[in-house]
Amino acid sequence: MENFPTETAASLPPRILALDFGSRNIGLAVSDELGLTAQGLPTCRRSNKKHDFNHLRHVIRQYGISEIVMGLPLRMSGVEGIQAEKVQEFAEELRHRFKLPVHLFDERLTSVEANRVLRETDMSIRRRAEVVDQLAAVLILQSFLEFRRSSS
Repeated sequence: MENFPTETAASLPPRILALDFGSRNIGLAVSDELGLTAQGLPTCRRSNKKHDFNHLRHVIRQYGISEIVMGLPLRMSGVEGIQAEKVQEFAEELRHRFKLPVHLFDERLTSVEANRVLRETDMSIRRRAEVVDQLAAVLILQSFLEFRRSSS
């Protein structure tokens, strides 16, 4: 178990990390220093839990992450399914390992929106597949930041 942020990150403004958690990839995005916008980071290709957590540990340290938001994949009816349960389990492991707050945020339609946005570009199908998880994480984080601003 580790305590975050680390000494290296202590000099950085607190930032939020967003995760679009999937069975093959984890899309990543980080807030800017002012907490206004979301920037995509390279997608984490999943291989096993040790790899996933080592990758996330590196990102948390590099960006001085103070909290995490994960997209919660609800059905259109609002009911949780099997994937939502997997997200909740992973969120609990993140809380335990990194001692950071982990928020679950409704991500309905973020992947659909990400695919729609990417289809409107001149990007190849292969390249779109590479960045869709990243863009979904950006959309989750941007929605979370806007929700937080409107709530305060």
